[in-house]
Amino acid sequence: MLAEIAAANAAFSVIKTALKNGREIYDVGDTATKYFDNKAAVAKKAKRGGNKSELAAFLELQKLQKEEEWLKEHMIYAGDPGMWEAWLQFQADCKRNRQAQAAAARRKKLENQRIIGIFLKAIAAIIVIIPLAGIVVKALL
Repeated sequence: MLAEIAAANAAFSVIKTALKNGREIYDVGDTATKYFDNKAAVAKKAKRGGNKSELAAFLELQKLQKEEEWLKEHMIYAGDPGMWEAWLQFQADCKRNRQAQAAAARRKKLENQRIIGIFLKAIAAIIVIIPLAGIVVKALL
């Protein structure tokens, strides 16, 4: 989780510096994507638990939420009208896409396991059938 926090903080620093220097949010779109992907990863890991310090995870999430609030204010007051709402919709679409990709990966993994199972059963059947066939042939001769 530390790597995701560090990546989110670094991305936000780049975004904030660029916006303060007069650049547009469009100019830092890739960095914003990295920020929100890492923020989502931090939130997911914090919800899952198992961290050495739940307080630290909570505080990091609070910090990330404050950073997102700053970005929201910038989009509302310095961006195009409706930009924040469009951004929220975009985030929802990205989340659906990530979930669909994860589901597709799970399906593919299950399909691969099914194919491996069939292959192993076929090998086992061959291992059993060949000696039986040899016994039958010997008995007939």
